[in-house]
Amino acid sequence: MSVTPALVKELREKTGAGMMDCKKALAEVNGSLEHAVDWLRKKGLAAAAKKSGRVAAEGLVGVAVSGAKGAILEVNAETDFVGRNEHFQEFVKAATKLTMDAKGDLETLKTLTYPGTSENISERLTQLIATIGENMALRRSGFLEVKDGVVVSYLHNAISPELGRIGVLVALESTASKDELTQLGKQIAMHIAAARPTALKTTDLSSADVERERAIFKDQAIASGKPAEFADKMVEGRIRKYYEEVVLEEQAFIMDPKSRVKDVVEQKGKELGSSVVLSGFLSFALGEGIEKEESDFAAEVASLAK
Repeated sequence: MSVTPALVKELREKTGAGMMDCKKALAEVNGSLEHAVDWLRKKGLAAAAKKSGRVAAEGLVGVAVSGAKGAILEVNAETDFVGRNEHFQEFVKAATKLTMDAKGDLETLKTLTYPGTSENISERLTQLIATIGENMALRRSGFLEVKDGVVVSYLHNAISPELGRIGVLVALESTASKDELTQLGKQIAMHIAAARPTALKTTDLSSADVERERAIFKDQAIASGKPAEFADKMVEGRIRKYYEEVVLEEQAFIMDPKSRVKDVVEQKGKELGSSVVLSGFLSFALGEGIEKEESDFAAEVASLAK
């Protein structure tokens, strides 16, 4: 695979490494972007790859909660103008509530009847696209439920209590006071919106991802000239730090950095006289992982002039 300027540019944006280092990395791994990221990290020339990529999509994230269950939905559009459209907002609110009935299954959601009409969700969205004149899509959905406890929602950059740009759901299992659990859940949800964990427990992480990190740390330790026995200890230390960065239970709680999230939950259970279990979370950031095609405005104007 040839090393193109566009590939070098993308690697620079993902890693923050210098242009010449990016060119060399791509050349060393035959143009593979993922392997080039690893190559740069092993040489100490880049931070961990930004897994989410550049956020470029618009639209809204909706949340709906009813006691022990909650739903979350992301609906994308081309511009932020649509996110301010009241008809689009009404659609996202209604679709999010129906996501609860669909238990988070996107294909089921599309077949459910839109309130007050004979159309299903998919047909209603098609009509909305024709009316507003901009492409839109139901991107992803999720659902959480507990037998006894609460599901709590939080929206960052909210335009209403149900709609925003970052949505979080937190599930807490406990027989303790629902008001107390809701307060704790709200704090944890705010933490998630800021800290962006990717897993609830260390056991939830992909073994492939952990081994990839371990291999990178091992190469870094050896490259630093450390003896093998010290290198292994350094790797384990780095893996623990990796867990603290991406695993919710292991993260330092933003509102009490001296305590891990799992310690905060355990302590709250002791205070309430009933164990509290953080059983799940969902977090959607609008446009996460989607890149819009970049265009050269000057070139577009020149093309139109022709």
